[in-house]
Amino acid sequence: MHMNFSIGLRYMLLSALGFSLMAVCVKLAFEDGIPVLQIVAARALVSLLLSYFFAKRKGLSVLGSHRGLLFARGFVGAVALLAVYSALTRLPLAEATMLQYLHPVFVAVLALFFLAERFHASLLGSIVLSLVGLILVVEPSWVHGGSLTQLDQLGVIFALIGAFGSAIAYVLVRKLSHLEDSSVIIFYFPLIALPFSLVVLGNDFVVPESWTTYFVLLAVGIFTQIGQEGLTKAMKTETAARATAFSYVQVVFSVIFGWMFFAEVPSILAVVGVVLIMLGALLNVMHKTKVS
Repeated sequence: MHMNFSIGLRYMLLSALGFSLMAVCVKLAFEDGIPVLQIVAARALVSLLLSYFFAKRKGLSVLGSHRGLLFARGFVGAVALLAVYSALTRLPLAEATMLQYLHPVFVAVLALFFLAERFHASLLGSIVLSLVGLILVVEPSWVHGGSLTQLDQLGVIFALIGAFGSAIAYVLVRKLSHLEDSSVIIFYFPLIALPFSLVVLGNDFVVPESWTTYFVLLAVGIFTQIGQEGLTKAMKTETAARATAFSYVQVVFSVIFGWMFFAEVPSILAVVGVVLIMLGALLNVMHKTKVS
């Protein structure tokens, strides 16, 4: 079977790599004593400046021409981010991560109704393989005999809101990618996320103690920009459901970088899960979804 590794999926691979390196920098900054909301603010500030620069270099208005959709993308993204971090304060990291990665399933369903995309059997198989693999990688407690009902219910709700909000943002990016330049689309997320994070942060701001920490915070923003650019361009050249299903490759990068930077050795279950995720991504690549 011929594998159709399209330019859209290559952009999605770049996006996954960018977001994975961003996560490494976030963890390093947090270990240096920087509050999570301050990291979010730094990420938004760098992204805001870069997006503005790229838009102006292209001679574009950063406000765009479809401001309602652009604002909706920025607002939904900010709400999803708030929900994800709220979930992380109430749930173990593994459970919160697994629930957040339900967003490709939500994207596939939303794309059926709002983007008129077809849902093929191979795509369903890809999502199922990826979800099973993801569960094995993060190893939530109920895999070992626990129960999902033992989790903080409000935390679960926050995580699901975050996943669903991310899915809506993906669909909006897909729709906007044919109407606006990627720099304009990306600009609206930090435009809303930056003031929001600073207001919530309040007096908890921490002055970094070393230039290394400043560099790490800068890298958070740069790698975020790479991830966002890759995602936006992928959505322009690929179906939303197929592109986001391939985003599970980010989990593979996370396992590799966890071992490289933090000596986090994955378990046998995690290795099996990574293999399933890769198989799911390959199954998705090998079948070109046709839009009706």
